Amino acid sequence: MGMKYVILIGDGMADYPIPERGNKTALQIANTSNLDFIATAGMCGVVKTIPGGMDAGSDIAALSILGYDPARYYTGRGPLEAMGMRIPLDEGDIAFRCNLITEKGGRMGDYSGGHITTEEARWLIEALNEEFNGEGIEFYPGISYRNVLVLKSKSISFGEGEIEMGGTPPHDIIGAQVEEELPEDELLRHIILTSKKILDAHEINVRRVANNQRKANMVWLWSGGRKPVMPAFRELYGVSGSVISGVYLVKGVGRCMGLDVIDVPGATGYIDTNYEGKAEYAIKSLKDKDFVLVHVEAPDEAAHLGDIDMKVKTIEDFDALVVGKVLRGLEDEFTDTDEGYKVLALPDHYTPVSLKVHTKEAVPFAIYHSHHRRSSKERSDKKTVEFDEISAKDGRQLEARDLMPLFFSKHFSFS
Repeated sequence: MGMKYVILIGDGMADYPIPERGNKTALQIANTSNLDFIATAGMCGVVKTIPGGMDAGSDIAALSILGYDPARYYTGRGPLEAMGMRIPLDEGDIAFRCNLITEKGGRMGDYSGGHITTEEARWLIEALNEEFNGEGIEFYPGISYRNVLVLKSKSISFGEGEIEMGGTPPHDIIGAQVEEELPEDELLRHIILTSKKILDAHEINVRRVANNQRKANMVWLWSGGRKPVMPAFRELYGVSGSVISGVYLVKGVGRCMGLDVIDVPGATGYIDTNYEGKAEYAIKSLKDKDFVLVHVEAPDEAAHLGDIDMKVKTIEDFDALVVGKVLRGLEDEFTDTDEGYKVLALPDHYTPVSLKVHTKEAVPFAIYHSHHRRSSKERSDKKTVEFDEISAKDGRQLEARDLMPLFFSKHFSFS
């Protein structure tokens, strides 16, 4: 049996020092004994996952981490979401990320419509499809506020140039005037403003107001594009593999690369996600495949809310229930194989709780090889290496293009 490879991504874990918490980051505050073990027994450093001139998003970062140049392969978040949802895209179709948002007093009140439930969201999406029926405008329900809009090229003429790619990411413009942030394209503006008329008085939102919950009373269209075409992951690295995530964006990235997508019951993409289920399914997948990526969205969601305590808890849950369980499963199942296993752990990008948005700094990473673990005798300081933004700066300094060649290399060096 050959080498087994696991990538564990804690979305948005990286952060700035928090003054009210002794100038420690969320990773430094959290108890992360399993991540610390990977950093201590393996190698660590920082890697730049967001190329210059590109937005700091999980889509860009995921492509970078997996060795695909976003400047070459990225066509927008919308088509990746659509691929993750198995939505059929014909040639020329444009898919947009379609958030259900809260518009209040003309401002962007909440990018998630009060974290509307998936069932409620389906009713609202159905109402939108009834309104736009037959116009080449097709809404697809996803999970909670994360949905997709597809503009069908056979029904709509996009003109000679590219249709404008939508509005600013809604989580970046909380409190902003909606009118000032609307996309320039007239069709997209029409869809967004019409959605307010349909959704604001919908019985779902009437009920939410009665229950002291925020309305999901408008859609926001952003990061549109056409289906990307890219080489298969197996062609690049010679391994078969799978992706586990609670969000369609990361599932779509995996599907575009020819990786299998494993749906885990209870994987929500929020703080209530099934952490342990993700770890369990990851170990099972390695029985007949070589590689698995496990993505956990929860720390990013907590950071967008500006909730320090929630972010620390989600990091601790990720460490204990995902990283720890994966390490134990690998040790039980694959430690005695000829080549052993390797684990890469990292955030995809920074999401500072002080800013509530993504930023572009290089993120900490750690790689552990079961057959090349560093013992305490081999470490000059005899101390545990903590997995955090500050400690990692003492290690390797990588560009994203260097990460996968390092991870899949048959040779392993701690320096």
